[in-house]
Parts: sequence; C-alpha cells; structure tokens
Amino acid sequence: MTGLLLPYGPWALIAGASEGTGRAFAERLAAQGYKLILLARREAPLAGLAAELSARYDTECLWASVDLADADAADRIAALCGDRKIGLFIANAGADPHGTHFLDSDIDSWTALVGRNVMTLMRLCHHLGRAMRARRRGGIILVGSGACYGGAPGLGVYAGSKAFDLCLGEALWAELQPHGVDVLNLILGRTDTPELRRFLASRGAALPADLALPDDVARVGLERLPHGPVHHWGLADEEQGYAPQSAAARRDRILAIAQAMRDLQGAGA
Repeated sequence: MTGLLLPYGPWALIAGASEGTGRAFAERLAAQGYKLILLARREAPLAGLAAELSARYDTECLWASVDLADADAADRIAALCGDRKIGLFIANAGADPHGTHFLDSDIDSWTALVGRNVMTLMRLCHHLGRAMRARRRGGIILVGSGACYGGAPGLGVYAGSKAFDLCLGEALWAELQPHGVDVLNLILGRTDTPELRRFLASRGAALPADLALPDDVARVGLERLPHGPVHHWGLADEEQGYAPQSAAARRDRILAIAQAMRDLQGAGA
C-alpha cells in the first residue's frame, strides 16, 4: 500500500458510495491508503464494496445505510464518524429520480430531495468543515450538475438544490482557503452511472454516446480539488462552454468580492 497521494487523510467520508462515481471515488482513495466511511441507502452493494476494498487494499472501511433525506441523517453520520479525523468529504449523493414537472409529483418527493441535497449536505459541511478548519487540513468535494445554472422543465427543484450547493461551496472555498482546507464544486454533465441507466431504461430512452465515465470523474475531481472552487466537466479552467462564466472567472469574482468585504471591514474599524 502506497502512502497518501493527497494531504487530507487519514479518513475519507463518501456519501452515495455504493455505485457509479461514488464507488469510483472510494476505489481510488482506498488505493491511495485512505480509511473510508461509505454511505448509501442500499445495504447489500455498500457492504460488498466495503469488504472488497478492505481486503484488496488492507485498509479500514466502515459503512452505514443512511437515507440522506432523513431529518436526523447528519446527526447519525456525525455519530458514526465519532472522533475520527475526517480529512476528505465527498458529497456524491443527490440525483433526481423523478424527472417530472414540479406539480406532477407529490410535494413530499420534492421535500425529500431538498433534504438530501441541501439540508443534510449543509449540516455535514458545517460539522466536518469546523473540524478541518481547526486541524488546518482537509478537502470537500461537492459533486454538482450543470443544472445549477438555470431551471428547466422537470428540473426545478433539482436545479434549485444544486444552485444552493454551488453557492455554498464557493463561499466555503473562500472562507476555508486561508485555513488550509480545499473545496471544489465538481460540476458534471451526463455520467454513465447505473442510476442514469435505470432512469433511461424506465423511459425507453437510448444511452447517449457522450457520457463521462465514473473513474474519469473521480480522477479529475481529486486532481482539481486543490484548484477550486469550481471545475466544469470537460472544460478548461478559462473556458466558458456551457456555463455562464468559466471556472477561472468565478474564482476571480469570489476573490474580488472577498477583498472588497475586507476593505469595507477595514474602513469601518
């Protein structure tokens, strides 16, 4: 087993770890020597992955079946973490399984999506981020979607929740950067995951040819983490592409606002 290739360890917490990009993150981090806490709703694939990675890489893998939409999900996860030093948090859960117009699904479905994508994610960032700031070391990856940049039919609540995550992640990046903690919003397009395949199959739709591969997503996400706050999948740092602004332009904007706020506070002192 090699030493850690990323300076965040020793533990990584991955939400949505049982398959797809979450599984790819877990495999890469286990290979780098991380101890893992794996979270997802389905027990069987999660337990199987934990046993597989533990045996293959001789590392410790804890797992828990947690529905991140539950009001007490963050508290349960915090209790599971205990006093372990969680150096890396990857928020990978939060797909929209509905694909319907807002009024065509029960409000409870949308409330659960907001609980999963907003409330639990925010609480975990707060709990884990405080400990990282105190240690002056850590990393947070919020796996997002290009839907964060605007609403569309069938994507209203999902897009709104991802827009919240983007704004929170950018603010966290600016606030935690002076304390040695890296934050990245990894903004994805369509990715070849089992969840997407199930969704397309349920609607009789063909699999697109231009999908990102989960292992590539995990590799790029970990590579770009030190260069937050945003990485747009498939685009260079200064390339705008499908986003309203390039990642570099968003970074410059946040830094300019942060400096203006410091200047304002200094002027009022």
